[in-house]
Order: sequence, then structure tokens, then C-alpha cells
Amino acid sequence: MPAGQSRRAGTRGQAEGRRRTHKSADLHGSAFFTLLSAVLAGDANPDKGRVASNIVQGIGFLGAGLILHNRSRISGLTSAASVFVVASIGMACGAGLFAAAAVAAVIVILALELVGFLEQRASIKIYPLIYEARGRDEAAMLQSILDAMDKAGERLATVDRDAIGELQRVSFTLTATKKQHERLHSQLGAEPAISALFTFRDPEED
Repeated sequence: MPAGQSRRAGTRGQAEGRRRTHKSADLHGSAFFTLLSAVLAGDANPDKGRVASNIVQGIGFLGAGLILHNRSRISGLTSAASVFVVASIGMACGAGLFAAAAVAAVIVILALELVGFLEQRASIKIYPLIYEARGRDEAAMLQSILDAMDKAGERLATVDRDAIGELQRVSFTLTATKKQHERLHSQLGAEPAISALFTFRDPEED
């Protein structure tokens, strides 16, 4: 389903997982249950939408599982919404409303692509990165990090520190836009107290 493919994931495994979820659970599952709803009800039963009506509850439960609260950030809202709307497209297909389903699919794809384009061009999407600074002087590294965060207008929250021999490591997490991350990375990389600087994706976001 193209609507599922338009949600870009951080890894190939995540992308494949999302595409499988949209194709199987949403589109095909919803269409099949909608078809079964009328068949199971029979010709004598006027309530032919009883099974189909429960699709909304099931997909709502599935979408709720995609919404995560990580520290001070909520993620997965767009994925949950796309799961819900693709399920409605599947129900339309099961009910024989193919023209309406096609129009809805085009609208969803265009909306998701437009949002993704605007997020990239305007750099408005925020995401967390784990920064790891390495050097010999822990106090000097902490001071350099604090100065860089002050210049960026960001608050330095939890800091993890450890040592491997003479090498000192200082790690912290920052949620910001792509431009803000690039600016901070450039500032920290130029600090003489920091001999090496690395960034990693937050595992809670995967």
C-alpha cells in the first residue's frame, strides 16, 4: 500500500514492518471483514454491518500501540493516524466503493508526502540524538558542552559519565531539529577539550 510506504522509517526493518502492517492488517483485513460482515449476517438479517463496525475498535487498539511517550516527546501519532485511515480505505474496498477508496488513497498519499516534504525543507521535525563526547579532561568537556548548550538555548539535562582507562566519556540526549543538531555538533566538534564526538539514535525511538 503506497500510503504505508510513504511513512519513512529509520531502518529497512522498520520500513518493512510498517508496510506489512498497512497491507495485511489495515487494507486486506478490513476489506475481508467488511465482506464477511454481510455474508455472516445472512439475507434475513438487516444488520449486515455488525462485524464491520468492530473494525474501528480493533484498528483503534492497533493504532494506540503505535503511539509512544518517550521522555518529553510523543511519537507515532502520524503512523497511528495512517493506520486508521488505511483501514477505512480497506472497508470501502470491501463494501464495493472502489472509486471512493481510490480517491481517499490519493488524498492520503499526497498529504503524507506533503507533510514529509515540508518537514525536510522547513526543518521543523524534532528528533532525539544521543551525543557522546570523548576526551582526557572530564571537567573541561562538561564546561564545553554546557557553554555550547547555553549558546543554542537548550537545557543540559541528564548527563552520563564514565571512564575507560584514561579516556573520559560524557553522554547526553538532546531533542531538536536537524539544523539545531548540525549546529551543536559543529560547535562541540570545534572544542579543544573534546577529542572525539559521536551521535547515536535514541534506542527508545526505534
